[in-house]
Amino acid sequence: MSAELPHVVILGAGFGGLAAAKALKNAPVRVTVLDKRNHHLFQPLLYQVASAALASTDIAAATRVVLKRQKNTTVMMARAIAIDPTRKVITLEDGELTYDFLIVAAGMTNSYFGHDEWAEHAPGLKSLEEALDIRRRILLAYEAAERETDAEARKELLTFVVIGGGPTGVELAGALQEIAQRTMAKNFRNFDPTKARVILIEGGPRLLAAFPEDLSESALTQLKHLGVEARLNTRAKNIDARGVTLDGEHIAARTVLWGAGVAGVPVAKTMGVPTDRSGRIAVDETLVAKGLSSVYVIGDLAALEQDGVQLPGVAQNAIQGGRAAARNIVHSIRNEPLVAYRYKDLGSMATIGRSHAVAVVGKLKFKGVIAWFAWLFVHLMALVGHRNRLMVFLEWAFAYVSFNRSARIILERPVKSMETAPLSRVSLPKAALPSPATTDGAAPRAPEKPASAAASLA
Repeated sequence: MSAELPHVVILGAGFGGLAAAKALKNAPVRVTVLDKRNHHLFQPLLYQVASAALASTDIAAATRVVLKRQKNTTVMMARAIAIDPTRKVITLEDGELTYDFLIVAAGMTNSYFGHDEWAEHAPGLKSLEEALDIRRRILLAYEAAERETDAEARKELLTFVVIGGGPTGVELAGALQEIAQRTMAKNFRNFDPTKARVILIEGGPRLLAAFPEDLSESALTQLKHLGVEARLNTRAKNIDARGVTLDGEHIAARTVLWGAGVAGVPVAKTMGVPTDRSGRIAVDETLVAKGLSSVYVIGDLAALEQDGVQLPGVAQNAIQGGRAAARNIVHSIRNEPLVAYRYKDLGSMATIGRSHAVAVVGKLKFKGVIAWFAWLFVHLMALVGHRNRLMVFLEWAFAYVSFNRSARIILERPVKSMETAPLSRVSLPKAALPSPATTDGAAPRAPEKPASAAASLA
């Protein structure tokens, strides 16, 4: 691939980043997909890893494998720490990478609304590392309860609090209740797992605020039917190792999970462009960051309203945005006018538990068993890779028949979070890592200063 071709860097290998890369497959450009991890993650099923229903490898696919047939594409594992739009340079932990066009598809991270100290006691759910940490906490709570002789201490161990009534919170709460009522029911001898208590806390007046109001009510009803306690119009005042403090009440709980807020990734703040309260980058109707000419921002990180409403942070918005950004880059190369991005809502779904879900597709609304089967089908088909689809299908079929969850191995807690640890501390020796190269094994191209082989994971 000629070094004279325009260089497009895609920051992030999520839904939007992969969609953009694939859309540029036959374009007259060189593409570098840059990500802090070596895999694409199917985030909508992340809660199933956290709740021991699926293994981590069932919902992840190596980015190099996904893009191996694209001869114009290089995959690079590195952590971007700053973006300089003036120089068109991305600063990595151990080098720099220049670009002609940049697509920022880095997504969002957890936000604790100014209480970052809560993160230690209430992990969010944005990565496989966090999902495995949550799974570990849940399973260890039951193991500790088996050995606990004090009734009050055991009650604390068997109380699970989920903060945030969006799709993540609702799905986690439903899964936790199913674990207690079905999965763990006959596995212990010294206590009754079905007595576990699951509490869902939402600061607003209803769950699933982005859904139609009647489906929000249905979700609440289905959760209560499962046995989940839902607290609406309630906010956490403090979270520590012993539980959650609300207005005038303290809930003693050893396991607290966070799904209440998101914020833009730190690298977004280095671009020097306007952002909203959540750290999203302001873009124009063509997805170009305001004030810049060659930087596109897509997915969760783009602050763009359509018909007076902020576009949702869902996979379809990221995918459609990635394709639109790729098209506009080609238009720009050809000196053609850029085309305004128009998001097409293909519907929203949230599962609440076995045979419980809500879904809206256009003007059609579903709930209960029909919505649950629709959710299963859509998510199964959207997974990347035939192997993942097959494994997830088999796991779901097994769980449906047996009421069991197969991914119940407890792993040791990582020494240091993957979010902050450099590669040299958590991974292979420098000499064992691949150097930046094309996915077909060709020699590296270096019109810019490439990242070295010791690029960071995060």
